[in-house]
Amino acid sequence: LSVLKELAVRYKYSVCIGRSHGVHAEPTTFGIKVLSWYAEIKRWLRSFEEAVREIRVGKIAGAVGTYHSISPKIEEFLLSSLGLRAEDVPSQIVHRDRHARFFSTLSLLGASVERIAVELRHLQRTEVREVEEGFSKGQKGSSAMPHKKNPITSENLCGLVRLLRGYALAAVENVALWHERDISHSSVERVICPDACIIADFMLHRLRALLAGLVVHEDKMLENLNLLRGTVFSGTTLILLADSGMTREQAYALVQQHALAALAGGATFQERMSSDPAVAQALGTEGLAQAFAIERHTAHVGTIFERVLGS
Repeated sequence: LSVLKELAVRYKYSVCIGRSHGVHAEPTTFGIKVLSWYAEIKRWLRSFEEAVREIRVGKIAGAVGTYHSISPKIEEFLLSSLGLRAEDVPSQIVHRDRHARFFSTLSLLGASVERIAVELRHLQRTEVREVEEGFSKGQKGSSAMPHKKNPITSENLCGLVRLLRGYALAAVENVALWHERDISHSSVERVICPDACIIADFMLHRLRALLAGLVVHEDKMLENLNLLRGTVFSGTTLILLADSGMTREQAYALVQQHALAALAGGATFQERMSSDPAVAQALGTEGLAQAFAIERHTAHVGTIFERVLGS
C-alpha cells in the first residue's frame, strides 16, 4: 500500500490514454490507474482482517460438541489464553465455512494482484511500452534474443494466483462434511493451509519489489495519447455539440464522420472539426478549443485522490 500510494501521487497528473476493450478510449492519468490499485488492495486488507477474526475460534466441547465431558467455562478459559473465542455451535470441529472465507479472501486478494500484473504486462508490450519492469545490470531477458526485456515478474504473479484460486475452491469443498465430521477435509488442509499463506505472502513481497522498481515512460504515454490523430476527444466534442443545441443523433453522426475520416489519414480530427461550418457555428473557436483541452479530463483528479487519500 505504501509503494502504491507513493507511485499514485508521483504520477497523479501524468496523462495517458484510457482503454476499454483494449482500444483507446479517452485520456486519464497513470496516477488514477495506480490509485485504483491502492484502493482495491486497501479493501482487501480490511477483508483479510475480517476473515482472520472470523477464523480465530476454537473448540474444546467434547466429541460432538455437547460438552458432555467438559464445562464450557473450561473451554472459555483455555481458548481465551490462546487469543481465541469459542465456536458458536460446535460439532467435532470448528466449522469449515470459516476456513473457506479465509482462503477465498486470499484468492480474491490474489485476483487484485493479478489485475495489476495483467495491466503492467499489457503496458510493457512493445507496441505500447508505457511502463517496464526494472531491469538490473547483467540481467538477460532472453537467452536467444539479447534485445528482450520481458515482464517476467508480472507473469510469475499471474501464474501463482491460479494456485490460490484452486486452494480457495478446495476450501469451499471442505465445508460440507458428513454429519458432525468426517476427515475428507484434513488431507486437503495439510496442503492448502501452509501453501496458500506462503504464496500470498510471496506474491505481495514480489509485487512490492516490482512496483518499487517500475520504470514509467511518460513521453511514450503522450505519444500513444496522440496516436489516433485526436479522435480520443470525440466524446468531449459530442457532448459540447449536443449542449450547443444539436440533437445528440446529429452531433454523433457529424463527429463520427470526421473521426473515422481522420483515422483513415489526411487531416487530423481537430483540423477536420475546425473546418466544418456546422461545428464552427455551434461551438465557435473557444468552444472547439475546449473540446480538445486535456485539462477537461484532469480537472477532477484532485477530487478522486482526496476521496481515497484524504486532504
